[in-house]
Amino acid sequence: GGLRGASGRAGRRHVGPAVGAGPGPAVSRFPTQDTVVVERWWKVPLSKEGRPPRARHRRYRVYRLVEDSKHLPRGELELILTQAVEGLGSRGDTVSVKKSVGRNRLLPQGLAVYASPENRQLFEEEKQVSQEGQMEAIQTQSGERTLRFLRSCRLEVGMKNNVSWELSTDIVARHFLKNLRVSVPPHALKLPDEPITRWGEYWCDVTVNGMDTVRVPMDVVEFMRPRTKRRRHWQAQQAALLAARRNELL
Repeated sequence: GGLRGASGRAGRRHVGPAVGAGPGPAVSRFPTQDTVVVERWWKVPLSKEGRPPRARHRRYRVYRLVEDSKHLPRGELELILTQAVEGLGSRGDTVSVKKSVGRNRLLPQGLAVYASPENRQLFEEEKQVSQEGQMEAIQTQSGERTLRFLRSCRLEVGMKNNVSWELSTDIVARHFLKNLRVSVPPHALKLPDEPITRWGEYWCDVTVNGMDTVRVPMDVVEFMRPRTKRRRHWQAQQAALLAARRNELL
């Protein structure tokens, strides 16, 4: 509101646009509008009915600061994530980051929006719809990290050579935990349609949180005990050193 001088009372002046207009159909990409509130230092005396207010003296144009949300020191920027960001959170999470990170990375890349009242209400409604099962599920932050890790992995499965065997999802799940330190339930794995009964190069599909699937290369090799594997590795290293010395002498 503006000055209420017409009524003869000391009023307050709001400098800046109003805050908290109704939520729009899309996410607002602009920061929250700030407000500066001031009031008269000297109260304007009441005038008689029908006469103009006696506010011509310059002392009635001296104001006192009541509230200033525009020039407060702000060390960090409060944003709402629009998708999962490693180290920060998942979609809809409110985070506080450095201004440089928010303005140079998150906002330009569309990874976050300002935490304005409109955006807060929009993501709150989205969360309620998601809980009611009316919205498509979104991958979690840990799920995104698992997908990135699996895309860069190659699984080795050791099988014995003195018995007949057929590779199953239970065996592959145990090797995921043993070799890659990733806990994968058997029902989240899919192997080739043809039975795997020999050593060789294969693949397996891993579904993370029932949403995204990644194909992991898989080597089925001869099983060796850890002690035997270490000994053969040492023997290979020694053979490589001897070959290198021979080449130097020649």
